[in-house]
Amino acid sequence: MEVSAAVVHSFDHPPRYGPFDLPVPADEDEVVLDVLAVGLHPRVRSGAAGRHYTSTGKLPMVPGVDGVGRLPDGRLVYFVADDELTGPMATRTVVDVRRCVPLPDDVDVVKVAAAMNPAMSSWMALRRRVPIRPGQSVLVLGATGNAGQMAVQVVKRLGAGRVVGAGRDPGRLALLPELGADAAVALTDAALAGAAAEVDLVLDYLWGEPAASVIPALLWARSDRGRELNWIQIGAVAGPTVEVPSVALRSADFRLQGSGQGAVSARAYLEELPELVDEIDQGRIAVSARIVPLAEVEAAWTAPERPGVRTVLVTEEV
Repeated sequence: MEVSAAVVHSFDHPPRYGPFDLPVPADEDEVVLDVLAVGLHPRVRSGAAGRHYTSTGKLPMVPGVDGVGRLPDGRLVYFVADDELTGPMATRTVVDVRRCVPLPDDVDVVKVAAAMNPAMSSWMALRRRVPIRPGQSVLVLGATGNAGQMAVQVVKRLGAGRVVGAGRDPGRLALLPELGADAAVALTDAALAGAAAEVDLVLDYLWGEPAASVIPALLWARSDRGRELNWIQIGAVAGPTVEVPSVALRSADFRLQGSGQGAVSARAYLEELPELVDEIDQGRIAVSARIVPLAEVEAAWTAPERPGVRTVLVTEEV
């Protein structure tokens, strides 16, 4: 079956809109779905560039990790793409029905497509990796990014007693209290040592040099280094590696782990999706989206991103 899709022919060039041969469903769990909306997430960009750790290097490919679509029986669903199947940035794609979550008929498909992926990162970290306990305090490192802003909201929804957001953009830092942050601080060791030394958990969207600097700064500033500090590495926009002094691991109850594909099972993701969909659909997690027709994917890919706004590619007017 030929469909129109955003097709990656080279990892050095943005996807181009054009024809693509959609494979036939392999078994009874796979169906052809009409795609309505797909988020252009950082994870999608890294996959399309062959840089994500799940990349197979096989071309041509259709990118995307999730979306909203309509099943053959008319049901509206949010779906998570299977790494073994064609991506969702197409007018139609093959999905595994076991990776679909039913949606209300009146749902805002753009809002769901925009919010699920970035909100899922913090939701899964605090539900499946280090389950948050009511009243605990959390530092969101990289809170001025799109996923970081959603993390501030998710953390509050999951019962945090205090949320500290840290980032570099003063304008976006100023917006964090409106999203639920109790403190919004600049990304400096001194500011973080003063505002976040006593947090229980850190959601790290930055990694790289900021994490290497902040880890010892927080640990040395804690009043009780024997109190558990869980650091959850989620994103690496500031760099893929960190040098952590060995004394940081020996002189404090410091626990470092990651959250993402592989660290959390596909089954666990699917079990959490319905509740997160409801949070977004009911407006309890705010999101801003820019709507772009799928046919304009190449221009959308290279256009400057607006802070706090997620691009959503749509196959029809919504």
